[in-house]
Amino acid sequence: MKQIPPLNALRVFEAAARHLSFTKAADELHVTPGAVSQQIKALEDFLQTPVFRRHKRALLLTDEAQASLPILREGFDKLAEAGQILAKKGDAGRLTVSVAPSFASKWLVPRLDRFQELHPEIDVWVSADMNVVDFAVDDVDIAIRYGAGNYSGLVTEHLMAEKIVPVCSPQLLTGDNPLKKPDDLKQHTLLHDSSSEKDPGCPTWPMWLKAAGVCHKEGERGLKFNQSSLVIEAAVAGKGVALAKSALALADLEAARLVIPFDLTTPTEFSYYVVHPPSKSSSATVKAFKEWVQREANESADASDAQEAAA
Repeated sequence: MKQIPPLNALRVFEAAARHLSFTKAADELHVTPGAVSQQIKALEDFLQTPVFRRHKRALLLTDEAQASLPILREGFDKLAEAGQILAKKGDAGRLTVSVAPSFASKWLVPRLDRFQELHPEIDVWVSADMNVVDFAVDDVDIAIRYGAGNYSGLVTEHLMAEKIVPVCSPQLLTGDNPLKKPDDLKQHTLLHDSSSEKDPGCPTWPMWLKAAGVCHKEGERGLKFNQSSLVIEAAVAGKGVALAKSALALADLEAARLVIPFDLTTPTEFSYYVVHPPSKSSSATVKAFKEWVQREANESADASDAQEAAA
């Protein structure tokens, strides 16, 4: 059997190489910089060659160390994967899904009872977090991501496109300042979704107003929220007019808690994708969830088109 360098030293080396800093690696690993230095020395003694070189106070990798990093990280990913398989012997019927909080609350969770009816043998655990899951570290089987679809090393399947629609409470269509045309927005509060700032193609209110031919000098003003679901809830409560993601606003539109006051929708550059590591491709629970969620997405897209046509 080939000699393997000390695993703990390799783990410390990977962290130090990623940060190019012993101090930052120590913070991540919850040890002292001195302990990091000792592990790096142990690795270099084992290899009989340096892995770092210092240049003008900067920590740099040797060419050989740089070339080894992708293989080392792949090895750690495989070790983590093996550990997850060993730990999940009693969890064959469990499926952990990672998803953004707003998509979870406004789209996925309201539909999950239909999945449970089809697959009562599968326990779904929803992990709602804005952070992108690391499949090599986190105990997650599959994720739904909103983005450009460039997820290296993962199986990626398009779920559904997204578009932005103006929405408001029906009560804003009547009253002292009835909302009848885009120019009437000057008399209403604008609700802003700051989470869309990560989507370069997602229209902001100033962009939407310009496209609608409205000269609105206060297009940046109004209420701002860091979650799409909060923007929609504020619109339902009659606090103003929002630019909402159509998939997330669909349930409130169908229940007439929201209406689309103007027929001016804008597609986004980003879409929703289902992603998972290649090791999960043969999982029966992952296959079942992917088939179900794709059917739901197709129905959701058709229903969203119907809502816009009726506006």
